[in-house]
Amino acid sequence: MIYYKTNEEIELLRLSSLLVGKTLAEVARHINPGVTTASLDKVAETFIRDHGAVPGFKGYGGFPGTLCVSVNDVVVHGIPGNQVLKDGDLVSVDCGVILNGFYGDSAYSFAVGDVTEEVQLLMERTKRSLYLGIEAAKAGKRTGDIGFEIQTYVEQFGYSVVRDLVGHGLGRHLHEKPEVPNFGKRGVGTMLQPGLVICIEPMINLGRRQVSQDKDGWTIRTADRKPSAHYEHAIAIREGGTDILSSFDEIEKVLESKK
Repeated sequence: MIYYKTNEEIELLRLSSLLVGKTLAEVARHINPGVTTASLDKVAETFIRDHGAVPGFKGYGGFPGTLCVSVNDVVVHGIPGNQVLKDGDLVSVDCGVILNGFYGDSAYSFAVGDVTEEVQLLMERTKRSLYLGIEAAKAGKRTGDIGFEIQTYVEQFGYSVVRDLVGHGLGRHLHEKPEVPNFGKRGVGTMLQPGLVICIEPMINLGRRQVSQDKDGWTIRTADRKPSAHYEHAIAIREGGTDILSSFDEIEKVLESKK
């Protein structure tokens, strides 16, 4: 069942989603060679609780962290731990919060120090594909229209779209219907109607689309061990267009200040 949101509920979802963006910006301040993924997780949990919310991922289905911290060939669901970030790493950070009974959810991929041009382009193009998907997410369109735009754009560069993991609805639950694939055909899938809140989150691999799961039951990595990038926004479908509820603005201010 799809839960359509009132304007008041959408505004609460915006507050949750904006807090995720601020949390990721705080994490970005600490992303440097030599730091552990566990230390980033601690920064995020402290920041979220200091702002009157609780981590949305911690304990969800048994997940142990506040953040999913996915390095290089890890696509998503990387468990924070003793792994030390090094110069040239690509690290994707996915974060969720619960504020006023509603979830916020967003993700961003970061370069640790100096990455190769190949990795830098993967990140830039993955983020661009997210916005192309958002542009297609209009009332009267379908989820397949979103996936078509993402897939068509990234495959021209020889990248591949992960098929095993998809975007989702968002509300009082972290994962609501409908599923929002990052691949597909125009005119296919769930129709987008005003009041629908969804997360669009392209997970794009430098190599093949196949993935595998580690023995920890969480970590998903590329089967060919090539890098993967991940960006995510929460959006609301409105009568007058698409409303992006999350924000990368604070994150990118931090990244600019670190140059």
